Amino acid sequence: EAVAARYRLHFKPALMRPADYEKLMATMKAAFIGQGKEGIVKARAAEDRLMRDTWMQEGYDLLPKLQRLRIPTLVISGDHDFFPPEIAGHIARAIPKAQLVMLKNCGHFAYLESAGEVRNALDDFFRHSRPSRN
Repeated sequence: EAVAARYRLHFKPALMRPADYEKLMATMKAAFIGQGKEGIVKARAAEDRLMRDTWMQEGYDLLPKLQRLRIPTLVISGDHDFFPPEIAGHIARAIPKAQLVMLKNCGHFAYLESAGEVRNALDDFFRHSRPSRN
């Protein structure tokens, strides 16, 4: 129950619509129950490692790596993401020839909150990023 309560606080600002938030929380709580204490410990270890290997590193800067990407890239963000929309724009501008799609009325988990729009953006992206066969 304590872990579920922690994630309720953690993810509350991530989803715009209450129904999507409640659905995610129910799914996560069921996973915690199904996986038991070992699953919770494993999830926390993954989160801790991600923080340790990124934000906690002095001089951590992803932009130089993004600027070296030479593959078609699609950046999808929601206009109600807890990361400001300017961040998604900054990432898209850093990647040569990247395309940015900003979804309306969508939070951080676009694939959950706006699945149809994400699918349409991906279909359009792949349709236009394929090399010519001529």
